[in-house]
Amino acid sequence: MLFIMHKKITLENGLRIVLAPQPGNLAVTVSVLVEAGSKYETKEINGISHFLEHMVFKGTQKRPSTLAISSELDGIGASYNAFTSHEATGYFAKARSNHFEKILDVVSDVYLNPLFDSKEIEKERGVIIEEINLIEDQPYRRVWDVFTELLYGDQPAGWRTIGQKENIQKITREDFLNYRNNHYLPKSTVITIAGNFDEQKAVDEVKKHFSNFKIGEKNSKVKVVESQSESRVSVKYKDSDQTHLVLGFRAFDVFDDRRYALGILADILGGSMSSRLWQKVREQMGAAYYVRAGTDLSTDHGFFAVSAGVGNEKFELVLRAVLEELKKIREEGVFNKEFNLAKEHIIGHLILGLETSDDLAGFYGEQEILERKIEEPGEIIKKIEAVKESDIINVAKSIFQNNKMNLAFIGPFKKEEEEKFKEILNLSL
Repeated sequence: MLFIMHKKITLENGLRIVLAPQPGNLAVTVSVLVEAGSKYETKEINGISHFLEHMVFKGTQKRPSTLAISSELDGIGASYNAFTSHEATGYFAKARSNHFEKILDVVSDVYLNPLFDSKEIEKERGVIIEEINLIEDQPYRRVWDVFTELLYGDQPAGWRTIGQKENIQKITREDFLNYRNNHYLPKSTVITIAGNFDEQKAVDEVKKHFSNFKIGEKNSKVKVVESQSESRVSVKYKDSDQTHLVLGFRAFDVFDDRRYALGILADILGGSMSSRLWQKVREQMGAAYYVRAGTDLSTDHGFFAVSAGVGNEKFELVLRAVLEELKKIREEGVFNKEFNLAKEHIIGHLILGLETSDDLAGFYGEQEILERKIEEPGEIIKKIEAVKESDIINVAKSIFQNNKMNLAFIGPFKKEEEEKFKEILNLSL
């Protein structure tokens, strides 16, 4: 059994601090997460969350340039980065434990005091546009944008996190300031410190750095609207040697207790090299380099999806094979051996994924920012172990339905071929 490891402190201004000490670790990670992702944007400024994430590293009053920030962190051998998702933006740095005060000082500085210099904004537009171009040239990434747009349409959950080029060209310094004032607030911020550190000193240092954090009312995000009556298909043409596909189903949100059964179902189907789809599509058919199954559960929606990159000539065969495996597991259930193997696989990955301070910070911080509550590893393991084989069948029957099914793919196929593949998407007996 794993011991309780975290402590949570909420300051008077609403700022949440999560402490996850690992006394034997040689490193410490400081992570700052904020409820500010593409689902909090309007269509006119779609992409601003990600653009802002870039801009905070372009300089502060104390560190007026990217070089000033990066050289200070590089000089202590730190690892650092940032990310933007639909629901949140995160900033983190990891270093040897004796550099805790330094990385907290830098991360808090870029988070609280970005300059948003107009000249730097203009330069960074080009960087973002080249990032968009990069994704366009990587269909295994771009296909996920096609899939979410198919699933959710013209609402924030269906928009690209990185935004559109035309938006990036128009976003102004005033847009950054307004967006930040509406979302980068104490009540929507979680600071996670994990690894080897002094707990009282950590809390005192956070209070010192965030004592003047502006208090305000957080702008809420628009609730996702889901509507679908039949299977749907979206193809994006690309003259390529492979077709990359995502076959997904509407599921439920992250608060649903069925998420553990769904996770086991995904692992059995495509979570490892011994999974059903890996064995079928890669080992037996020799049709793909990668084939995976997984879940993406957010605060008010979620989906289960199978993804693969397959030879163009075998695309239809692979699609039919995947559908057959989904029908089989829905109607026949799972074998006891693969059921137990999947549980152990998930639990093993959970435990191994908590060995480093940055992994631990992500584990606790992401729970807190999405769910506003934290489950310890031991609690999660108990819930995984409590899942029964009948739960797998029930969740498969609930989700693997024609009116929840969506297929997105990128490859050398014309738009008019969508109807042909739509006819294939039939899970009825």
